[in-house]
Amino acid sequence: MRVAVTGTPGTGKTTATGRVETDLDVLHLNDVIKDEEFSTEMDEERGSLVADMDAVSEWLDGREDVLFESHLAHNFDADRVVVLRAHPDTVVSRLRERGDSDSKASENAESEALDVILSEAVHRHGTESVYEIDTTERDPESVAAEIEAVLADDREPSAGTVSYVDWL
Repeated sequence: MRVAVTGTPGTGKTTATGRVETDLDVLHLNDVIKDEEFSTEMDEERGSLVADMDAVSEWLDGREDVLFESHLAHNFDADRVVVLRAHPDTVVSRLRERGDSDSKASENAESEALDVILSEAVHRHGTESVYEIDTTERDPESVAAEIEAVLADDREPSAGTVSYVDWL
């Protein structure tokens, strides 16, 4: 099984997947991109690497029984896609706590309110393979338990159940 855990930066992907109890190999794609040098350039404005998506896809090809996480994870082949969501104010707070700029935090909050990653995930994988989990005011252990329920097929797909458009 291949499971992607994705979401706007600040929704808790890395923290939650670090607590998931699973036999799947857990891969943090942002680390893979850095370690394997799968980037094409540095986006100076955002202070982040621009991933070479073809190189990452090729690296992932043939890997089975994996859970991989990143805000880019939904762009790759997966049997199930978990989209972590958080209220835009929570995204801003979390990103500022980890030292991101106000402009980066605001850009990501707006992306979250507009359902950007959710819509990309649904477009690529279909509603039958996408599971939304709201991480706002939830501890990482309970989010990990929800991810485990997706892995165990104990949870129905749920694309479109979380909305923050009113925040705009």
